[in-house]
Amino acid sequence: MALPTDGRFGERPGGKPETPIERQAAILENLRLTLHSGFTTVQSLGSPTDLELRALVARGAVPGPRILTSAGQIQLEQRPPEELRALVRTLRASGADLIKAFAPEGISAPAVRRRAEAQLVAVCGEAKLIGLRSIVHAQDAPGILAAVAAGCHQIEHGTFADDDALGAMAKAGVYFDPNIGLVLQNYLEHRSAFFGAPGYTDERFRGMEATVPTLGPLFRRALGARLRMPLGSDAVAGAHGRNAREIIARVREGGQRPSDAIVSATSLAAESLGLADAIGTLAPGKQADIIAVRADPLRDIRAVEQVLFVMKGGRAYRTVTRPPW
Repeated sequence: MALPTDGRFGERPGGKPETPIERQAAILENLRLTLHSGFTTVQSLGSPTDLELRALVARGAVPGPRILTSAGQIQLEQRPPEELRALVRTLRASGADLIKAFAPEGISAPAVRRRAEAQLVAVCGEAKLIGLRSIVHAQDAPGILAAVAAGCHQIEHGTFADDDALGAMAKAGVYFDPNIGLVLQNYLEHRSAFFGAPGYTDERFRGMEATVPTLGPLFRRALGARLRMPLGSDAVAGAHGRNAREIIARVREGGQRPSDAIVSATSLAAESLGLADAIGTLAPGKQADIIAVRADPLRDIRAVEQVLFVMKGGRAYRTVTRPPW
């Protein structure tokens, strides 16, 4: 959802709540912005409303990137494994493309960790059994290790991963999506729009400020561990259409080669989504997803933000009427 020009998230200028029509217009604008910035496929983790958006985009009713969605999120809480397995099946029946779960933080106590591992085994195992990928939100090392042991497909964030956690992901071949260039920065840049919403306190913003300088070094350590890191931005309100900042951060703060950062947003991303046969590279029989930028991103990675042309599935959605030179 887009941020208002004045006021807080979810509000119109002047502090009045958004109407349903205004909210829908903002969502459609975010779809357009994301596509026009060169992102032809996105993964949303996720809301039931994504299902309708996915259908609208797929049939060409609105412009936007292809959408893969978890159609909801699984909080482990005190749920027994069989209940979690049933919830996975329910999400699939609703139309989910994948399963998203949250690993609890601070599960170093043996009994608590064993319970979390059993719950994650239920979620990730059931997802695999019915042919869905499982992605786990895990911030600290114990949560990451539990998710890896459970056989999850991908770890999101991993902000406080230690070397053991990075090594475990590498050994298991788990995809890792560390968000280093956009999500926390976006919250801080739009602090006044988020402040006061549940959980958005001065203390939390101070924590974000302290964490941002650690993200580049985290990415460098993950590179050294030879992890497979498809690009993900965790784009939230205010970040849509600016997703390419994550590519730039991987190069400038994370030390990744520009060519590898571009691969992370194209062929590696497609591979992680299970779509390598359809998108991610230019080859006969694949979808014609093509973008053009103003300059050579191998020389200046900032060029990935200067998008001039976007084609998705052989249809041009953004063009320039005359060359920029």
